[in-house]
Amino acid sequence: MPTDQATAVRPPLPVKMVVAGGFGVGKTTAVAAVSEIEPLTTEASITEVAAGIDDVSLTPNKTTTTVAMDFGCLTLDPTLKLYLFGTPGQDRFGFMWDDVTEGALGALVVVDSRRLDDCFPAVDYFERKGMPFAVAVNTFDGDLTHPLDAVREALDVADEVPVLSFDARDQGSVRDSLVVVLEHALARAVAAA
Repeated sequence: MPTDQATAVRPPLPVKMVVAGGFGVGKTTAVAAVSEIEPLTTEASITEVAAGIDDVSLTPNKTTTTVAMDFGCLTLDPTLKLYLFGTPGQDRFGFMWDDVTEGALGALVVVDSRRLDDCFPAVDYFERKGMPFAVAVNTFDGDLTHPLDAVREALDVADEVPVLSFDARDQGSVRDSLVVVLEHALARAVAAA
């Protein structure tokens, strides 16, 4: 079999990516927007008790929350397929993050700039793990509440960490953000080699 035919039938390289962030920032929406399969979600209704714990004031239409993970996949090209794992956003589900992130190449940390405090645990987690990540500020209704430089400064992330804006509802925007994570992970690997 000629080499180019062997390459054509080779399945794409599987790459695990994590989509993380605080409660209600758009993680499930981002995975659903870009997934080429019907995403697997573990959504549960927000109860009165949970509503007393989780701040839903900026997301009043939110009726469910992820309690384990979201899963979707995206084939970027014939050689590369992303398997996306979305984490739950509440601290009380943080015990699952080590299992969800195991073997991941990198992470997209989704941020609602109206509630920066909610993303500190995710940023801290990936900094402690030494895992490449990018910060994606979700532009709810097209609004970027704070300039990206101000978000970078407030989060105190390293200069090499990409900080970008995206729309979690838009397939192309989410895809482009995931590509930024891949490029960042590759650049770190090359620098370490």
